[in-house]
Amino acid sequence: MREMKIAIGSDHGGFHLKEHLKQYLTNQGVEVLDFGTFSEESVDYPDIAEKVGRAVAAGEPQRGILICGTGIGISIAANKIRGIRAALCADVFSALMSREHNDANILCLGERTLGVGHAEMIADTWLHGVFQGGRHTKRTAKITNLDKDR
Repeated sequence: MREMKIAIGSDHGGFHLKEHLKQYLTNQGVEVLDFGTFSEESVDYPDIAEKVGRAVAAGEPQRGILICGTGIGISIAANKIRGIRAALCADVFSALMSREHNDANILCLGERTLGVGHAEMIADTWLHGVFQGGRHTKRTAKITNLDKDR
């Protein structure tokens, strides 16, 4: 994997998968910035989504991974942050399309809905995915313009 730095974060419902993926990605040479949570103690997923989302929106790092029990709540929260295109992915094809067609900058996963091996494959696919540009550039620009309404 090329040199890469990503932000990662989870609530208590995604803590174990976050810890696993953090180690998995680090072993592949990815620099992982952990924005919490750091235990199974209950936390509110919007707080974690905000930390990771604001870091990614600021461009350092350029991408992030967020995890909660289903991935739904944390993806909704992340998408409220201007400049974030968070994609909840439960399969490899969706992960690839979220990068190639939508230029998603945050991958959202659900610990309670995915097995560890499947989550690894989704994360690998997403991290290696490259935005294809072309006709998709116009569409992502329209998404960016929607941020101006906030």
